[in-house]
Amino acid sequence: MSEEKKHDGLSRRSFLKGVGGGVVGTAVLTSSRRTSAAEQYGDVVGPDAVEITLNVNGQKRTLTVDPRVTLLDALRDQLSLTGSKRVCNKGQCGACTLICNGRTVLACSMLAIDADGADVETIEGLKTGDQLHPVQEEFIKNDALQCGFCTPGFIMSSVALLRKNPSPSMEEIKYAVSGNLCRCGTYPHVFKAVHDAAQAMKKGG
Repeated sequence: MSEEKKHDGLSRRSFLKGVGGGVVGTAVLTSSRRTSAAEQYGDVVGPDAVEITLNVNGQKRTLTVDPRVTLLDALRDQLSLTGSKRVCNKGQCGACTLICNGRTVLACSMLAIDADGADVETIEGLKTGDQLHPVQEEFIKNDALQCGFCTPGFIMSSVALLRKNPSPSMEEIKYAVSGNLCRCGTYPHVFKAVHDAAQAMKKGG
């Protein structure tokens, strides 16, 4: 039978040409997408370690980190700033909360290289000399902690709130710390501590 003989309106040669054209078209499209992605995201960092600079608690710090290292691990393992806790390591508990460029972030879910050049504030940077931050003082006064693993994250979320909103309502306080979990169940004490800290800060405390 001739190769050109049509069967149900389609020859074998026509079919193969169509399939071949589809493969080529797919390859061209895929290549185009890859080019667009490269243009959009630029050079890929790694796999070797890279140097980054962070402004941590007002001090310029230069670190050499693997691209896969999180901001939390860089702070804890290289700078010995262990106030930010590694608990769930999945961005779910809030124990690693800190302030980066004025916003709260979950340090376990942020790569250190993404914080290059950023202003990073951890709980170690809150006190002035031997004077604790008002939020820290009110957490102590209101007994707003038990095991303490969640406390740094709660405090950093609370500090960020009061900087933006010096007179928050109780609902606003609850919302601000809703990303922080306490397995010991000290929530009422936490809410009261943040409320009292707001009052103390208004009075210049």
